[in-house]
Amino acid sequence: MHILVSGAGIAGLACALELGTRGHDVTVVEYARHLRLTGTPIDIRGDAIETADRMGLLTKIQKQRVRMSELTQFVDSGGEPVARIPMAEISDSDDDIELLREDLVRILADALPDSAAIRFGDSIETLTDGGGDGRVDVRFTSGRTGRYDLVLGTDGQHSAVRRLVFGPEEDYLRHLGVYFALADHPGEARSEGTNSIYNVPGRMAGIFRYNGKAVAVFQFRSEPIDYDHHDLDAQKKILIDAFEGYRSWRIPELLDAARADPGFFFTSASQIHLPSWHRGRVALVGDAGYCPAFLSGRGTSLALTGARFLAEELERCGNDHTAAFARYEARQRPYVTFAQDRVYSGRDRILPATWAAIAARNKALQAPGAGAP
Repeated sequence: MHILVSGAGIAGLACALELGTRGHDVTVVEYARHLRLTGTPIDIRGDAIETADRMGLLTKIQKQRVRMSELTQFVDSGGEPVARIPMAEISDSDDDIELLREDLVRILADALPDSAAIRFGDSIETLTDGGGDGRVDVRFTSGRTGRYDLVLGTDGQHSAVRRLVFGPEEDYLRHLGVYFALADHPGEARSEGTNSIYNVPGRMAGIFRYNGKAVAVFQFRSEPIDYDHHDLDAQKKILIDAFEGYRSWRIPELLDAARADPGFFFTSASQIHLPSWHRGRVALVGDAGYCPAFLSGRGTSLALTGARFLAEELERCGNDHTAAFARYEARQRPYVTFAQDRVYSGRDRILPATWAAIAARNKALQAPGAGAP
């Protein structure tokens, strides 16, 4: 089959690998002009570990394993540690694999077969499912056109494919009241060191270090904010406004790092809830269909299992996409429900809403065996 995959993130690359190795002709179209490598470490958990093994990538992934979460602590305004995050809250088991997002993206991209190609700097503008030959007609923003047997939307939380096929994002988005930002902090980079998180009411700022680099990390509570997802300056202003008036610890320094970073990353903690992830010859995989929010720590695992289940079902159903899509959804839905149900306790631990709640959190974690530094 000739399959178009929209988005070259983890879900898109995993789909291209799973489908390409099964003999399909796969084209991945990516809005950016290169692979997006920005991001804090991600986790591979549960059955997603088996998926990585079946892809033949588990050994390479394990070699890139990091243990940042084990070296993360809450600090006070003077930078003194007050508590650690209990491992039981951030890990399902000792088998969980934590690695840098950029390492997983590179591993997946390097493993793509010749039958899978990535086209950068382009995206889907329109698509029409159900042409005369039962295929999907696609027009791209570049002016190109194409005809495909299937189209997969793997283009993230703000999926253009979902909008074109299923309707406006606001119909399916559930905002969890938190925003997240990430910026390189080259002046702080060093190969070793503890990761620090500092809280003011409803906000956190932190420094994470790994592989000789450092990043400034931010989270803050907020009602939904309307902004252009491609306007970097507007996103930086939202972050700076959220921390206005707070100058304790290293907040001003970290905001300066955000101002200076051309690769600044900003997103909301939001979930996507759809009654179905497929319509006609179009299906959604990963955050585009069932974003669990970064607070769950399970978005990467869902992307990997989703890609595997969809490819396996197409193979088992003899490329009958209607049957395959339904079977893919039936297998993936329990994983999605579990992931989306596990976000709220983590939010309250990382982002206490008041000074009193911050103090109570720290005191609870200072109890013997509860995360004391």
